[in-house]
Amino acid sequence: MRSIFLETHNIRNLYTGFGQFNFNLAKALSAENEFLNEHEVVINCNNDTAKKELGEKLSYKKYLPITRYPLFRIKEKFSLWHSVNQNTKIEPSSNKIPYLLTVHDVNFLNEEHGKKLDFRINQFKSKLERSRAVVYISEFAKKSTHDYFKVPNIPEYVIYNGNTFNNHSTISTDTFTNFIPNKPFIFSIGKLVEKKNFHTLIEMLLFLTDIDLVIAGEMKTGYAEILKRMIQKYKLEKRVFLLGNITESEKIFYYKNCLAFAFPSLREGFGLPVLEAMTFGKPVFLSINTSLPEIGGEKSFYWENFEAEYMASVFVEGMTMFENNKDMFTAEYIQRSQQFTWENAAKQYIEVYKSIL
Repeated sequence: MRSIFLETHNIRNLYTGFGQFNFNLAKALSAENEFLNEHEVVINCNNDTAKKELGEKLSYKKYLPITRYPLFRIKEKFSLWHSVNQNTKIEPSSNKIPYLLTVHDVNFLNEEHGKKLDFRINQFKSKLERSRAVVYISEFAKKSTHDYFKVPNIPEYVIYNGNTFNNHSTISTDTFTNFIPNKPFIFSIGKLVEKKNFHTLIEMLLFLTDIDLVIAGEMKTGYAEILKRMIQKYKLEKRVFLLGNITESEKIFYYKNCLAFAFPSLREGFGLPVLEAMTFGKPVFLSINTSLPEIGGEKSFYWENFEAEYMASVFVEGMTMFENNKDMFTAEYIQRSQQFTWENAAKQYIEVYKSIL
């Protein structure tokens, strides 16, 4: 039986985008019984809670961080090695193992500097050079990779992420949160880092009345402190709320009950929260940058710059259009959200696996 190894160490933290990608792809693959009857799918999992939910149809390895160093790299002879995102450091020791790379983005070119940037560039080039095929999570990710790197003459594919909430059993259940805003609120979610551009939403709120702002996501960052100081500066403590990490149930609550979803990110390889918000038919306001128009589609509303009064005017105009055509917009959002499924993604990855094997 041929074995396919997925380097999914990011599954250890399901609050991150990579963690969610790793988990949901593995979960979708675990449902592909016909493929699993003939192939062993092995994932690198150091999260016992995730392992329990993924079940027994997959096989599991738990490699230690030391295996990222060349001397200690993995010597097991898998039939195929899938590096499920471009920044994984754990590699097979043998270059003879067929290698598949999934590229989410090349944002590190804008986010790193000096020796760290050099390391990331060399690491990425090495991964490209040893790959038998490359999968990109969006057309934008593919284009930006080609813009900055020489991609070998190998098969390339675009496989979109799934919408985590499609066929999600918890959507129809009661949801709960410890914090409920007193006013209609805009919701956004993501790790509090500079590229998410959340500060522009705080500044926009100065030009909007009777609307609160709720932002969820990991707060152990310097940018989180900048946002806190900005909230104090503008005396918005009773209108802007930074929640930190939240549970899936809480996330669903805020999607269900928000006035609108806003995502002014500067750099996204995909933008999964966009689809999650669309699941609930909510009006979606996005940055026009990188992959977001590709995922958001024609019915989302876009900011072309981040001047606060302009952003507020786009928001007011967009909400007016949404309210005047609510049934149409809601139906369009929900329909678009349903086009992206992890089941489809898993089936497409299986076809890539088969083509390499």
